[in-house]
Amino acid sequence: MPVFRPRQSQSKRRKRGMLLVVSATAVTLAAAACGGSSSSSNSATGGTAVNGGTAVVALPPSAQPSYIFPYINSANITNLNLFYLQGLMYRPLYWFGQNGQPTVNNTLSLANPPVIKGTKVTITLKHYMWSNGTPVTAQNVMFWLNMEQALPQDYGAYTGFPANVKDITVVSPTELTMTMDQAYSPLWFQYNELSQITPMPEAWDRTASGPSHCSTTASDCAKVYAYLDAQAKNFSGYVSSPLWSIVDGPWRLSAFNADGHITFVPNKSYTGPVKPRLAQLQEVPFTTDSAEYNVLESPSASGKIDWGYLPEQDAPEKPANAAVGANPLASHGYTLTPWYSWGINYYVMNLNSTTGNGPILSQLYFRQAMAYLMNQQAVIQGPLKGYGTITVGPVGSQPVTSFLSPQGRQGDPFPYNPAKAKSLLSSHGWKVTPGGTTTCTDPSLCGPGVKPGQPLSFTMTYATGTAWIDSEMSQLQSNAAAVGIRVALKPAPFTQVTALAGGNCKLIKAPCNYDLADWGGGWSFSPDYLPTGEELFACAAVANSSGYCDPSNDSLINKTLTSSNLQDMYTWQDYLATRLPLMWQPNAAYQLNEVANNLRGAAPFSPTLNITPEYWYFVK
Repeated sequence: MPVFRPRQSQSKRRKRGMLLVVSATAVTLAAAACGGSSSSSNSATGGTAVNGGTAVVALPPSAQPSYIFPYINSANITNLNLFYLQGLMYRPLYWFGQNGQPTVNNTLSLANPPVIKGTKVTITLKHYMWSNGTPVTAQNVMFWLNMEQALPQDYGAYTGFPANVKDITVVSPTELTMTMDQAYSPLWFQYNELSQITPMPEAWDRTASGPSHCSTTASDCAKVYAYLDAQAKNFSGYVSSPLWSIVDGPWRLSAFNADGHITFVPNKSYTGPVKPRLAQLQEVPFTTDSAEYNVLESPSASGKIDWGYLPEQDAPEKPANAAVGANPLASHGYTLTPWYSWGINYYVMNLNSTTGNGPILSQLYFRQAMAYLMNQQAVIQGPLKGYGTITVGPVGSQPVTSFLSPQGRQGDPFPYNPAKAKSLLSSHGWKVTPGGTTTCTDPSLCGPGVKPGQPLSFTMTYATGTAWIDSEMSQLQSNAAAVGIRVALKPAPFTQVTALAGGNCKLIKAPCNYDLADWGGGWSFSPDYLPTGEELFACAAVANSSGYCDPSNDSLINKTLTSSNLQDMYTWQDYLATRLPLMWQPNAAYQLNEVANNLRGAAPFSPTLNITPEYWYFVK
C-alpha cells in the first residue's frame, strides 16, 4: 500500500496518504467544491450572473506549480501541481469531493461507478473527448495502468496497485475489466485504488524517436515515461506543446511562466457536465503573505485578487460557536471562510529511537501520559485563534463523515490532564519531580530496557516557519516540565524534519537517532480517500514513522480492506485511538479563504483540496 507524502506548508505534496504541514493560512491549495451538479455560492447574495471575466487566484508565498505530467513522481507531487495545474486540464477517472464531504462525485467522474462482483471489476467510461477530437477510452486507462505496473517507483502516490490485480482487459473503447487478487471491499477499492488513475491520451504514447506502445505493452513504458518526464521539465513549451495542449478537462493553458504567473482559458472541446463561465483563470505568485494581503487591501490597476487567503497573523479571533471572527477585509468586498482538509495531525514519537530513549517511548503508559499533556483545545483557542479541529484518532474529525466512529465523535480521547499524566508515571516506577527531572526508580515497572535512574529527557525536532506550531511546542514543553519531563526543542527547516521522521527509519534503513519530531502537520487522505490505515499504521508501512507495530492492529486494518461493514472501521479506529501509534495534535484550518463577494460558485470548499473554477462566475 501507499508510502508517505509530506503535507508541506505552501507546496510540497506527499506520496500516497500524505504527510502534510499545515499553515493556518498560506498553504498550498484553494479548493472549490463540486457538489453533485452544482456548487453553492459564498455568503454574498444578490446581483446578476454574467459570463466572462478573469478570476485571479493568489498562490502561496514563494510557491508555484512546476510539473504538468499527471504521472507525477515523488519529487514533484505537490498540491499546487496536482490541483492548480494538472487537475484543471487532465481529469482523474474518479473525482472526489461533493457538498463539503470527501466522497466520490459521480457527476464529475470520467467513469460510471465501478461494478464489483466478487473479484471481478468492470469499469465503464462516460462520453468524454480529448481536445484533439479523439475520445477518452479504456485504452487511455490502460496506458496509465501499464505505466504504473512498469514504473511504480516513478509514481509519487504509489500504493501497491495495480500489482494487486490481474487479467486487466480492454473489452471495448468504453469498457475495461480486471480481476482483484482477492475480494476487497468495493468502497476501499474505488476510494484507495481506482482513485489514483488518470487516463492519458494516445498522443502521449511516444518517445523522442516517435510513437510507442506503452498503452498496450508495459515493457515500452520506461522510454515513454523518460520522454514525457523530460518534456514536463520544459516550462517554456507548456503552452505550445503538442502533448500538453491535449486536455480532457474544462481548462487549457494560455500562458505559463515558471515564476507562477499562469493563465487558463476554457477548453472549448470540454464534454463534461459543467462548462466554464469565466473567460480566464489567472494564478499569481507572491513572495510573502504580507504582499498578498496588501493587494487584498488595496487592489490597483496592476493587480487584484478574487480568491486569496488571510495570513495567520491577520486572522480575527473566532468566537465560540461561530464559523469566523470579524473579517478585516469585509469592507474591501471579501467573505472569509475557513477551509479544512480531510486528514489528521500528529507528532512522531520514535519507538525505534537509538538515543537510549526507545524503551521509554515504546511504553503505552508513557505515550498516554504525554497525550494528557498536549492541550489540543488550548492550542486551538490560543495560537490558532479558533480555526482548528481536534485530532481524535486515526480518522479525521473534520468534516464529520460516516467513516468516523461514534466514539471518535465524542472528542479528544486524552483531554488535558496533568494529574493523570503524573499518576501514570508514578504508578509505573517513576519518581516525579515537578520542575526538575523525573527518573526511573523501579525498572520492573518502568518497562523493559529502561535503566535505573534513567531520566525522562528528550529532544523534539520541529519545523520552523509556522507561528502556531512554535507556540504549541513551547506549551507542550512547559506542560511536560510540570511533571518533570524535559523536552529540549530543536527547530529545523521542514525538509530536515521530514527527512528525519517522514518514514519508518528501520524499514527505510535511515538513522533512528531522534526521539520526537513534528513537521507541523500530519496526513491528508488524498488521493486515498478512505482512512483505513494500511499505509500509515501497519507494521510494514513505510510511512509508519513511529515504528509502531501491533499484530492485532494489522489484523483489524486488513479487515477494513475486505469488509463493507463500517462497523469494522469503527472497531479498528477505536482500538488504535488510545494506543497512540502517533501523538495526536490539533489540525489547523488548511487556509483562511478570502473570496471576493462578486465571485460566486466557489464554496463550499472541498476537503479533498480539489479546485473546480468551472463553477465560478461573477455577478454585477
